[in-house]
Amino acid sequence: MTSSFDLPQLIALAAVLGFASGIRLYAVLLIVGLAGFAGWVQLPHGLQVLAHPAVLVVAGVMFVAEFLADKIPAIDTVWDAVHTFIRIPAGAALAAGAIGADHTTWAVVAALLGGTLAATSHFTKASARAAVNTSPEPVSNIIVSTSEDIMTGGPLWLVLKFPLIAAGVVLVLVLIAAWVLPKLFRFVRRVFLRRGDASPSSTG
Repeated sequence: MTSSFDLPQLIALAAVLGFASGIRLYAVLLIVGLAGFAGWVQLPHGLQVLAHPAVLVVAGVMFVAEFLADKIPAIDTVWDAVHTFIRIPAGAALAAGAIGADHTTWAVVAALLGGTLAATSHFTKASARAAVNTSPEPVSNIIVSTSEDIMTGGPLWLVLKFPLIAAGVVLVLVLIAAWVLPKLFRFVRRVFLRRGDASPSSTG
């Protein structure tokens, strides 16, 4: 079992949990919970509930559901739309839980950080998938989905071993997302406007 996280490492953990939750919330819950349950890492007090067997079962079921839904075009878009109202508050809650009640001010800061990072990664993911789904072939969807699996699992593994390095990786990913997101929004908007112009009602 690893030693307890110090405050900078807890902030790094909060950042990674927030960012990853915006991409694969249930994978985050399952991986972190299993790490605590197996004794691979000493979870902060606010996250120890994730190691409870009941939580692990539910997280595992939802992880499988999300994994399958995410590989199917159109269904993944609906799934992302619904989870706009789940991933962002969950990312904030997990980030606050990482800090815990012993650092009240930092817990509030972590919640704001986690929610913002979850929103950033979620909207980047959702926009990217909407853009990819404009292509009729399923291969690109599966490739993008698999890359999202890696972007979730990689930082999570890093943060449990090397928290500050993981925080650096997340910072790079956030900068990439900030650069890509406006371009994705414009692309998706153009596609939907083009489809609207080509619809029978607009040409009749």
